[in-house]
Amino acid sequence: MSKILNCFEIKNETEQTADLYFYGDIVSDWCGAWDEADQYPDAVKNFLAAQDGKDLTVYINSGGGSVFAGIAIYNMIKRHAEKNKVQVIVDGLAGSIASVIAFAGSEPPKIPSNAFLMIHNPWSYAEGNAAELRKMANDLDKVAVGMLNAYDKHLREGVTAEDIKKLMDAESWLNGARAAEYFNVEVTDAVEIAAACGDYILNRADKSKIPKGLFEKQPQGAKKPNADEERAKRETAKARDAVMRNYISMLKP
Repeated sequence: MSKILNCFEIKNETEQTADLYFYGDIVSDWCGAWDEADQYPDAVKNFLAAQDGKDLTVYINSGGGSVFAGIAIYNMIKRHAEKNKVQVIVDGLAGSIASVIAFAGSEPPKIPSNAFLMIHNPWSYAEGNAAELRKMANDLDKVAVGMLNAYDKHLREGVTAEDIKKLMDAESWLNGARAAEYFNVEVTDAVEIAAACGDYILNRADKSKIPKGLFEKQPQGAKKPNADEERAKRETAKARDAVMRNYISMLKP
């Protein structure tokens, strides 16, 4: 098994096919990849260039991350899918912007009955005067429209963009069967696999809406979480958020 930029595990690679795993947060670039499982557009670009002409199976178990990075990844995979078969499989969770990437394939995504799509409105940090805060709100509305445009191409007959917008407003967790009520997806049999619980989803999702037990599963043979390791991960997430706040403040004119 080989790795590219410590981000993507490539398994079962042949001259015609390759398997690609999205098992981390979606970040903007390598300096935002605080964990080796985190993924970013430049790594995807390099991966797809190396797999030119090959069919792909893309496995997703991610809580999401940067909207613009995710949209870039979605568009790159869509371009690859114009010339090659790309099958996306949601192993545990395709949350937030990862739910958009789930629809990047040339075929309807496969979602086990016990796996989830989570869709919600984009969010961001903001500080400043009233005009600046209103601009941020308007910008987020525009980003939400971009996400809706991606979803809109994969709706079941009779489902409207307004229906999906209501689900985004409510932050909706859709298991395979419920996702099939709104989107063109293939529901498969339940598979026992640990769901994703990356920093992004744990820090930003409405925890009251997370399905009970979704993050309690452990894959067979996996070690139990270490309290010190979990504490270190939370501290890392806080530090990353602080860096992002400082970065955004530097962008202000």
